[in-house]
Amino acid sequence: MQNLRRAFWGSLAALALLWLIAEPQLLGPGSFFPLRERMVQLSGVLAIGCMSMAMILALRPRWPEAWLGGLDKMYRLHKWFGITALTTAVVHWLWANGPKWAVGWGLLARPERGARRSIESPIEGVFSSLHGSAEGLGEWAFYGTVVLIALALVQLFPYRFFYKTHRLLAIAYLVLVFHAVTLMKFSYWMSPLGWILGALFAYGAWGAVVALLRRIGAGRQIKGRITSLKYYPGVRAIETEIEVPRGWRGHKPGQFAFAMSNLSEGAHPYTIASGWNAQDPRITFITKERGDHTSRLKEKLCLGQEVKVEGPYGCFTFDDNCAHQIWIGGGIGITPFIARMKELSMLKGTSGVGIPPRVHLFHTTADVDEEALRKLAADARSADVHLHVLIDTRDGRLSGERIREVVPEWRTASIWFCGPTAFGEALKQDFGAHGFRVKERFHQELFAMR
Repeated sequence: MQNLRRAFWGSLAALALLWLIAEPQLLGPGSFFPLRERMVQLSGVLAIGCMSMAMILALRPRWPEAWLGGLDKMYRLHKWFGITALTTAVVHWLWANGPKWAVGWGLLARPERGARRSIESPIEGVFSSLHGSAEGLGEWAFYGTVVLIALALVQLFPYRFFYKTHRLLAIAYLVLVFHAVTLMKFSYWMSPLGWILGALFAYGAWGAVVALLRRIGAGRQIKGRITSLKYYPGVRAIETEIEVPRGWRGHKPGQFAFAMSNLSEGAHPYTIASGWNAQDPRITFITKERGDHTSRLKEKLCLGQEVKVEGPYGCFTFDDNCAHQIWIGGGIGITPFIARMKELSMLKGTSGVGIPPRVHLFHTTADVDEEALRKLAADARSADVHLHVLIDTRDGRLSGERIREVVPEWRTASIWFCGPTAFGEALKQDFGAHGFRVKERFHQELFAMR
């Protein structure tokens, strides 16, 4: 999370600093209207800059994933940039229109028009001739962007509709790039601000076209076929095994992939619940019924069905040098730990493999399926993992105090958490209050793609 904050605030600070270099007289001489012009430019730069970075992250690029901590963290940053773009765009709209309303209401005096500045550059002349079109199209694109981002933030809005409507942001973005290129102060293009924004616009526009063509992640997609389906009614989850005979480069336990069984629904992210064996190339997903799509999977999926799988993604891969690890899986958050246990079981007795850490796995759940729990216990025994199952109605809530009582080596261990975000944050604060080095040793998957 620290790198996410650095990337977010660093990007905003860089855009503001570059704008100050291009526009050193922040307030400048004169009345209110010169200030208004500068604020329109600054808010516009921040809005289109943030939207460009959100568009770039929507491509699921591989190059920043390791530094940002995985694609799940990158989507959190994508969301922050989207919200900031919306906020600054509203500010930009208010600076552009508010003074006009104030003049109409008699609260401000209309500024006197001076002599029109002569335009020497032919490119600037072209931009000037397009101002009217850019303003009109930009305003409508702004309204559309407000609605689309608002819908993306409403969790009750069904995913299948979100998948379709969110792609329309690519069209709005292309219109807003035209708006920004045309209306941005022409002198900015001769400064570092213009060069950086030009690069962002080019990358973002390419991303918008890729999104409209439904080609995001196409280079990491392979076709698989369902070979096994198992439904666990007690926990309302379905286990799907997919054979991926060609193209899959393997994965680490804890990583996730996007799977698409229905084009109209688009690709959904699922944590992989199996280790990787190149001699028997299969991937297993365990999917809990949560929304309208996942609730219909047990009726929609069938043996032999073709499925597109894209990935792997994520850095929740249990890589550290700690002799002890504490795993915490809340509900369906148990999935990455199942994958790791299966890998540890496969690696037992393999030459050249180091001594694995001593592991305590805490699984807390409100739902119970005896068969699923038996399989979990068998995986733990096979991997030499100490399993602690806590059923909410029987055992109460899991807390940091209970974990520390069971694991006396907790100070030197690393903690790997997958489950409800609020629960993870509460545990992180609890352990941090007891002197645990949460920044280095508390690993939390942020598995929320909206």
